[in-house]
This record gives sequence, C-alpha cells and structure tokens, in this order.
Amino acid sequence: MRFMAMIKATADYEAGKPPNPELMAAMGKLSEEMQKLGKFEMGGGLLPSAQGHRLSMSGGKISITDGPFTEAKEVIGGFAIYQVASKDEAIGWTKRFLDLHKQHWPGWEGECEIRQMFDAPPGA
Repeated sequence: MRFMAMIKATADYEAGKPPNPELMAAMGKLSEEMQKLGKFEMGGGLLPSAQGHRLSMSGGKISITDGPFTEAKEVIGGFAIYQVASKDEAIGWTKRFLDLHKQHWPGWEGECEIRQMFDAPPGA
C-alpha cells in the first residue's frame, strides 16, 4: 500500500523561513532509515505558495491564479510517499516525523494529512 503524507504550511513556511538545520538533519536520518527498510519512496519540501500557481477549469476554460494563497493551512508545505503494509504503519511513520518537529522546533504547531494512493492493479 502506498500512502502520501502531506504536511500543511505554516505562517513561517509561507514567509520563506526554512526549518532549522537540526530538524532537517533529523528528517534526513528518518528518511534514510525508512529507505533502508523499503518504506520510503520519495519526499520533499515545497517552496512557499507565493512562488506557486493554481490552475482551475470552469466551463471548459482554464484559468491560472498566481500565489501567494491566503489560507496557509490549506497549502501543502511538503510531502512523503510511503510504501507500507497498512494505514496504521503510515500513521506510525508520520507520528515519528511530527515528533522530530516537537524535538527540534520547540513551539511548532502543525498538521499532516495522510491519504492512501491509487495503485495500478498487478499486471496493468
């Protein structure tokens, strides 16, 4: 089963403030551990929404809106794709990721959403 974990942006993130180096190093170690176990496919952080664009379609026409987007809590700041055996395992890895924030970024508050990904049936 594949899951995507998406960490929501914060005001600091939208202001372009990067995570502290200790947190980045700890996340790197967790990603490395997960890769060795075959649990981590890929992940990364995204630039602030001020550097992004939204495309929408209505009435057959595509429109483009340049960032920034006002609701930071609706903006994805980063993601990870897990290859795991269950939803509970995906939740466990995401808890570890959030615990790193607690350890290396005192006072940080945020949210991470986990969603199972569609996978092609075997042999497709």
